[in-house]
Amino acid sequence: MNRWGTLNVAIAALALVLGACGSVPPVRYYTLVPAPGGEVSAPAARSFQFELLPVTVPAQVDQPQMVVRQGGQGVAVLQGQRWIAPLGDEVRGALSADLVRDFRAQDITGLPSEGHATVRIKLDLRRFDSVPGSYAFIDAAWSVRPLKGGEPVACASRISETVGEGYDALVQGHQQAINRLAGQIGAVAGALAAGQPARCPEG
Repeated sequence: MNRWGTLNVAIAALALVLGACGSVPPVRYYTLVPAPGGEVSAPAARSFQFELLPVTVPAQVDQPQMVVRQGGQGVAVLQGQRWIAPLGDEVRGALSADLVRDFRAQDITGLPSEGHATVRIKLDLRRFDSVPGSYAFIDAAWSVRPLKGGEPVACASRISETVGEGYDALVQGHQQAINRLAGQIGAVAGALAAGQPARCPEG
């Protein structure tokens, strides 16, 4: 092969490489943490301080890529749709933001309580199911304990949100599910922080 033939082969190979690079879809990052601002949804709620322990999530979804269900047994790991932070941190950040906004609470995790009534919140997600165009579902075990005496309240919540087509709608569904969970946890936390009895929400 002469030099012109070699040059043509090199150009063709370079074109293939560039074409392959150009066909790779961009990666999009998502967050569960709501945007700042918005209306307080529980204006009559009791304000309180809280410590929020690290949130555990199922091993199947504890990865940067979004994992969605396909049919009864199948799942897909979406390389082009990813969480901006580890999923446990995303859930914790979303729950904290919802409690602060909706209950005028203060997240003092890692800080001294300065004598104010404080509760400790523990959340374990047992399921975090995502079905595009259908639903977002969480199954959570959680507890709230006063830091200064008193018995803890341990509860379980199963929350499903219907979602539309697309991954934006799916993430929004999980945001709404976490917001509903924050409402349940906040009601118990506010009562315990005020020294009043509390019980798990029904349903």
